[in-house]
Amino acid sequence: MKNAVGTRMQVIVAHPDDETFGCGSLLLHARNAGAVTAVCCATRGEAGEVTHGVGIPPGGVGALREGELRAAARLLGVQRVDLLDLLDSGMGGEAGPGTLMAVETPLVRSRVLRAVDAFGPDVIVTLDGSDGHRDHARVRDIAIEVAAERGVPVYLQCLARSVMKRWAEHMSHEQADSAYLTLGELGTPDDQITHVIDTTEFWQQRWTAIHAHQSQTSPFEGLPEDLARAFLCREHLTLVQDAATAGAQV
Repeated sequence: MKNAVGTRMQVIVAHPDDETFGCGSLLLHARNAGAVTAVCCATRGEAGEVTHGVGIPPGGVGALREGELRAAARLLGVQRVDLLDLLDSGMGGEAGPGTLMAVETPLVRSRVLRAVDAFGPDVIVTLDGSDGHRDHARVRDIAIEVAAERGVPVYLQCLARSVMKRWAEHMSHEQADSAYLTLGELGTPDDQITHVIDTTEFWQQRWTAIHAHQSQTSPFEGLPEDLARAFLCREHLTLVQDAATAGAQV
């Protein structure tokens, strides 16, 4: 980050693990540069499948995944975590009551806005939603609206299309029945990416935080190292042009 000492960066995501699987290296990079960081998470990821052998506490999957989120956030140097108490919508099917996709937009916006106002970020980051998950796209759209309303620059953490093509080619051989392979072209076109940050120095720390999400299998497990590094050692960002662009920059 440029002039990062004291800069306040807030990452807004849909599920526990999005902050680490998506923005983990960026959070480490920002913290290392002297920024104050926060994560706002819309749900507790209740619809996620739990890895075999991981015990579920009395509070259920949501309590398990919240604990993992908070553990990973500590490893990433995050100073504040806000949960919006919405439910995970899952990948498809009818969105149930109280889920992120079913709750009316004004209510979701008001909760995101409350978290933003409580932290007071200089810059907001959210996922590009280019992986086909509907919850990611909804949080992206609302985060952009809230950032514009508060006059805060907002960046999308992007899955670069060139890297996603390599991933899809690998998966077509290793896991041809993956639901993601049925979603069409994934990732943000490379020509829309405005910033690329080298985060190689945080490779091991990123993996440590990823492994804090013990109930989830990360999308990087089992990838050839060069492909895993393409995801984890380069942060691809797009500055959203219709949000205010004055102020802090990554």
